[in-house]
Amino acid sequence: MNRLAQEKSPYLLQHANNPVEWYPWGQEAFDKARAEDKPIFLSVGYSTCHWCHVMEHESFESPDIAEVLNRHFVPVKVDREERPDVDHLYMTFVQASTGSGGWPMSVFLTPELKPFFGGTYFPPDNRYGRPGFKSVLEHLANAWERDRARILQSASEVTEQLRSHANIEPATVAPDKTMVDSGFHAFRRMFDSTHAGFGGAPKFPRPVVLSFLLRYAERMGAPEATDMVMQTLRAMAAGGMYDHLGGGFHRYSVDEIWFVPHFEKMLYDQAQLAVAYLEAFQITRDDFFASVAREIFGYVLRDMTSPDGAFYSAEDADSPDPEDPSQRREGAFYLWTAKEVEQALGHPNSDLVCERFGLERDGNVRNDPHGEFKGRNILFLARRMEEVAKTAALPLDMVREKIGASCEKLLAVRSARPRPHRDDKVLTSWNGLMISALARGAQVLDEPKYAEAARRAASFVVDRMWSSSSRELRRRFRDGDAAIPAFLDDYAFLAQGLVDLYETVFEFGYLDAAVALTERMIELFEDREHGAFFTTEQGDALPLRMKDDYDGAEPAGNSIALMNLVRLARITGREDFQAAADRGFRALAPRIAAQPAGAPALLSALMYSHAHPRQIVLAGERDSASTRAFLEHLHQRFLPDNVVLLVDSDETRNRLGKYSPTLAGMRPANGRTMAYVCRDFACELPTDDVERFAELLK
Repeated sequence: MNRLAQEKSPYLLQHANNPVEWYPWGQEAFDKARAEDKPIFLSVGYSTCHWCHVMEHESFESPDIAEVLNRHFVPVKVDREERPDVDHLYMTFVQASTGSGGWPMSVFLTPELKPFFGGTYFPPDNRYGRPGFKSVLEHLANAWERDRARILQSASEVTEQLRSHANIEPATVAPDKTMVDSGFHAFRRMFDSTHAGFGGAPKFPRPVVLSFLLRYAERMGAPEATDMVMQTLRAMAAGGMYDHLGGGFHRYSVDEIWFVPHFEKMLYDQAQLAVAYLEAFQITRDDFFASVAREIFGYVLRDMTSPDGAFYSAEDADSPDPEDPSQRREGAFYLWTAKEVEQALGHPNSDLVCERFGLERDGNVRNDPHGEFKGRNILFLARRMEEVAKTAALPLDMVREKIGASCEKLLAVRSARPRPHRDDKVLTSWNGLMISALARGAQVLDEPKYAEAARRAASFVVDRMWSSSSRELRRRFRDGDAAIPAFLDDYAFLAQGLVDLYETVFEFGYLDAAVALTERMIELFEDREHGAFFTTEQGDALPLRMKDDYDGAEPAGNSIALMNLVRLARITGREDFQAAADRGFRALAPRIAAQPAGAPALLSALMYSHAHPRQIVLAGERDSASTRAFLEHLHQRFLPDNVVLLVDSDETRNRLGKYSPTLAGMRPANGRTMAYVCRDFACELPTDDVERFAELLK
């Protein structure tokens, strides 16, 4: 057992038995490198990463390779989900120096933590057109001994280039509508009009793009933006990337048609995609989108929720082969042979399922370069229910009922299989995203159990990972241990979740906590000189502080931070929040202008900041029929620019009154809830009539 045996991260613990003398990221490793004058080998990955498992088995479990690593380097292992700051800095270097990135990430550092060589996966020996890992180690060890000065000079130059990239000069004026238009046109050019989605294979869902396009369509009156989103959401949910039995989405599609997935499941994808489907339902009122959102929530609440209510991080793509448990195979948990379906369901139900989901006797995967799917089937929506009913000469309702019952039976059979590894650490940022999604789900679907699930998760994170006295937040909780000082995205995503939860259940404590987190975020992370926010606190061991401004699989911390600041400014009237947001937009304007397609969540925040601020205030009892009628109408509509407040008692009236004196005078009339629609807290005449309320919202 090496030093990783003392860690909590499932990824680090996976490597605790390696012959490599791993160190966790920390001062002990840095001191050893400086004392012994050795470079650091930094390996970054995560516990559900397929190629991380491959490189471990091929290289890190090899005594020969371990001997070279241990003799010439200080090996350091990092879980990218625990330390996104480390990952972000060195991934920026790897992408800049090699033209690509990914995990596992392999980077060689000087003892001062400056990078001088990097890549991703290395095979143990020369193959796939890649140099062998042992050869790379021996070459770099030799260079460290013989050509040290050149390596140190190169590392210093690279670090300064990264510093220049991180500290771009802010614009003199705030970004404007032209940047938002540029983002839309970029995505229109990237859109795949044949298969939907953006770009070619592999295809990632990237929900931040969908969110931006829906807001652009609503603001600019651009139905083409809405059409791109709806086509993409339908194609994704019809393909093999969606789990048609258990709900939830796999990480991405390896092909351009959304059919063959990489079978990993991530919490952040479920959260963001649930919101995308909810918003699609609000816009179209098509139950298809609502049902996908419900199934995502069903998966998360069933398989990704701890007994205490917090949400786990991910499930692996690989799992033991049901026929040979000694072998692990990608997608083994999710794949089916036609014979397995027949044995589970019998005829004619198996015929209906095979017709609906495209199962074939010899398997339905044509492009299978590694032979992992031979004879097996990926479920996808091959036929509409109406087509299946016509082929079977059965009534449509009967076919729906039979296929629904069959899917439940197949799910039960699948649940008895060896499950993929689940990464059960609790991350503050990803829990914040899921709290947002469930709160929105409770609103749009009128489902109280989603609000209760969001409450439980919020209570877990606030009670166990946030200290109101020291005002410190922790990033990771596992096995009774809350650890690692939180990063920008933890503060921002959790604050967003708490505001969404406040607008769902109207419990003032959530709003107070969101304000406190945002105040602390400004103190710890804001760049006072240039604007916007660093990822890490001042004084971290890294050689420089970076600003995360790329909205990828997750939104950037800066994007959500700026959205929160504008949103809270409109709720509380606090000018300091708005001023911090304005500084941030100016700081990031050059990045938006240079690459708008890289910043869709930031563009959404920018559109929100340019919108006329509108507050909707309901004055009345929280659970009264009239309050519920107003909320039901409000939640049916896609209105991304509003903030919603409830004045339901003298205590709430007084607490909200500290933000705006106007709110203190808002009261129900004759026992009925009154609705106020306001701009900058200048309000229209209140109404107790839902139809009049609907007119005011227009």
